[in-house]
Amino acid sequence: VQLQASGGGLVQAGGSLRLSCAASGRTFSMYAMGWFRQAPGKDREFAAVISRSGTMTYYADSVKGRFTISRDNAKNTVYLQMNSLKPEDTAVYYCAADPIYSTVRTESPSYWGQGTLVTVSS
Repeated sequence: VQLQASGGGLVQAGGSLRLSCAASGRTFSMYAMGWFRQAPGKDREFAAVISRSGTMTYYADSVKGRFTISRDNAKNTVYLQMNSLKPEDTAVYYCAADPIYSTVRTESPSYWGQGTLVTVSS
């Protein structure tokens, strides 16, 4: 599966952005999908995961209550709605896919997209 992330940009603290990740190739609904991020000078970290059907989600504590992951299997797209953004959310955001939900949560999914940069100004 090929993944293409988009939607990053510059936003002020307290603002919102919605990231999208379009998938092509094999059947999108066969994959759990996740979002990860890497801040400057830091390791990549898990942000959110959604199950193949969309019925299960899980978030890192750092984004819980502010970010929402969702998917539209008819459009082969996963989204990350980011609200109440903080300067510490500044990072390159990556989408990822794996047939196994728990594999996405443990930061070892099989497929990765290119990143999209989110910059939150104070």
